[in-house]
Formats: sequence, C-alpha cells, structure tokens
Amino acid sequence: MVRQGKIRLSPGSRDFSRLMTRGKWQILSARFMSPLARVIEALLFASDKPLNPAECVKYLKGAVEAAPEDMEVAALAKTKQDEVRAGMQALAGEYEEQQRGFRLIESGAGWKVVTTPEAAPWVRQLFPENRPARLSPSALETLAIVAYRQPITRADIEAVRGVNVDGVMQTLLERGVIRITGRADVPGRPLLYGTTEFFLEHFGLRTLDDLPNCAELRRVELPVAPQTDEQAVLPLDENAPGPNGAEEPAADPVPVEETP
Repeated sequence: MVRQGKIRLSPGSRDFSRLMTRGKWQILSARFMSPLARVIEALLFASDKPLNPAECVKYLKGAVEAAPEDMEVAALAKTKQDEVRAGMQALAGEYEEQQRGFRLIESGAGWKVVTTPEAAPWVRQLFPENRPARLSPSALETLAIVAYRQPITRADIEAVRGVNVDGVMQTLLERGVIRITGRADVPGRPLLYGTTEFFLEHFGLRTLDDLPNCAELRRVELPVAPQTDEQAVLPLDENAPGPNGAEEPAADPVPVEETP
C-alpha cells in the first residue's frame, strides 16, 4: 500500500477504485508511478502479443505462487479487471501526453505497445528485409466489402465489384486479413468470408463497429449474385454437391504474417 496525502492507493481500496473509475488516475505522474502501473507496463512491454485486462489479472494472481512472502505481490493479486483497464488507459494517456516514441493502443485482441507512425522511417532501418507490402487498390476495395458486409460470399463480392476476385481473395487470405468463416445456407453452399483478429490489430480497431461510417455503410443496398435456375433446385443438404458436381474442398489454414 502507498499513501499520497490522505488517499490510500493500494489496489482494491475504495480510493484506488474511485480514482480509476473517474478516469483520474492520479498515481501516474512524472515523479511517481504506482506498483500496479509498473507491473502493467512491464507485462505489456515483455509480451509478444496483445494483452487484455483479464489476462493481466491472471498474471497478477499467478505471481503469488512465485513469491508467496512478498506483501506487494499479495496486494497486487487483489486487483480487479476494471482497475487494470483504467491503468492501461492511464498509461496510454501518459505516453501520449509525454509524446513518447511509442504508444499503447487497444485492438480487438487486447492492448499492445507499438511505435508511433512518426518514427517509422527510423524503425524500418532495423528491419531492412521486412519492407511492408502494400495492398493494391483492388485488394483494398475487396477488403472493405468483406469488412462491412461479412459474412459474404465470393459471388456477392464479384457482384459488387463487377470483376473476378479470385486472385485478390487469395492475396487477402495469404496476408491473414480475411478468413473462411463457414458456408452460406443457400443452394450450392458457397464459402463465406470475414475479417480476422489480425485485421483489427493491423488497422488499429477494437471491434468492427469502429470502422468509419459503419452503421451508415451497412445500410447501403449492394448488388448480390443472381441465383440461376439450376441452383434453385439443388437440395439444402449438409452433404449436397457444389455447383461443379463435387463438394468444394476446405481451404488450408493460412499463416498470419508477423509485422515488425
């Protein structure tokens, strides 16, 4: 437990929770950082993947087994998820205010420390062999259709774009930004596509609702693939043959590319 004036700042205390929930995490300053803030910062720095508050709470409790006699470890083990989340938000604000060369962002997978876009020209010098591969305009257009209208079939994407998208879809699968989510409950049972967690992380989104003009664009009516007379008589059976007379094989898992 630490004291600042007459306020008790031990995790789990009433004053600690009150400061957290009000968004006034006063224990963070240029002169002083609480034990919880330091631990959260260390976990985020050391982790090779995004962390969410539930995972951090698990690690805080697990530390008791490694140091059962440490009073500070025991106190931090009582920390709640909302306190960890408030701590992460406070750290993010602190980094932003100090204009550090890195920042703390939240995506669908959790919180992660990343370098700022302004530092990109210098950071890229550390990884000369990993130059970012940019998506073509056609790939970005296809990805946008999938993002806003998922789950969606390849035929419906082609109906919107007016061109064949086989090559573009394969590129997006290989980049790990889209995935096969299942099959449509329509004749022929075509594959359905949606975005991945890597898509959210790459574009700095927490959920799909964070997409620009999400609600408005989802209401826009788009062309759909026409249904042929031959397809209309196909049975809606789980083992029904595909449009070419055979069940379409499942796609192999696509590895997610790691970016520096």
